[in-house]
Amino acid sequence: MADVTRAIILLAGYGTRRLPITKAVEKCMLPIGNRPIVDYVVEDCIRAGVTDITFVVSEQSQQLRTYYGTNQNLHDYLERVGKHQHIETILEPSQKATFHYVVQTPDMPYGTAVPVALCADLVKDGEQVIVASGDDFEFNRGNGSELARLIQGAKAAGATAGLLATNVPREQTGNYGVIALDEQGGFKQIIEKPDPANAPSTLVNISKYLFDKRLFDLTKQVMKEPPAPNGEYQVTNALDKYVAEGNALPVVPIKGTYLDGGTLEGWLHANNVVVGGAPLAAALAA
Repeated sequence: MADVTRAIILLAGYGTRRLPITKAVEKCMLPIGNRPIVDYVVEDCIRAGVTDITFVVSEQSQQLRTYYGTNQNLHDYLERVGKHQHIETILEPSQKATFHYVVQTPDMPYGTAVPVALCADLVKDGEQVIVASGDDFEFNRGNGSELARLIQGAKAAGATAGLLATNVPREQTGNYGVIALDEQGGFKQIIEKPDPANAPSTLVNISKYLFDKRLFDLTKQVMKEPPAPNGEYQVTNALDKYVAEGNALPVVPIKGTYLDGGTLEGWLHANNVVVGGAPLAAALAA
């Protein structure tokens, strides 16, 4: 298995669950502590060895580009006033990875398969790529990388693709896409928001994947078929096709804490975990 050095992060939604603030602030840029949500995903990618990141964004996305771009005036000011510790903070991501942007326009179909299919032709034969949502993340205070564990888990299983999952209390499974496992403990299918009493497991999908070229091609195939009853094209349909072909798709449970900034309640909880979990004075001084 070749090293995984590329990631695609999906960010093109309007963030309607977080209106009205997302009318002015891109959802992925909402702060968790002193950093935007998406930066935790980027950090995990970099820790996993990724050096090339493609963001799939909407047409109006500018704040993300500004955050990962260069601000020479700010750099010069920090240099002039001797705040050198902040210079390293604003330069660190761009020193460790190269960033690209693919625009998903409003006239395109809707659903999680759309941005993945949009990038399919960028992927080479034999290449493996991290595919991740950008408004939720896995938090490890000990600086471990969940995406590195995903890559290692796929390799240990002799597979070229896989997905991360987190366990939730059974009574909460009705809020998620719940993963049914095959006899080997790999992915069988996802049951969307089941009755908790009938949920096939307590492992839920958190939209953090390792894709090979075949999975990208199957996502393009999904886009040629009728959408789901809700009108969306779902990336999980490509997972179903992949395992139906006999391909292994290991499911790797995370060791850290899954945090979702897509809802107000989830965002508040994420801030409590990231900031409130450490002494507040130390967090504010960082």
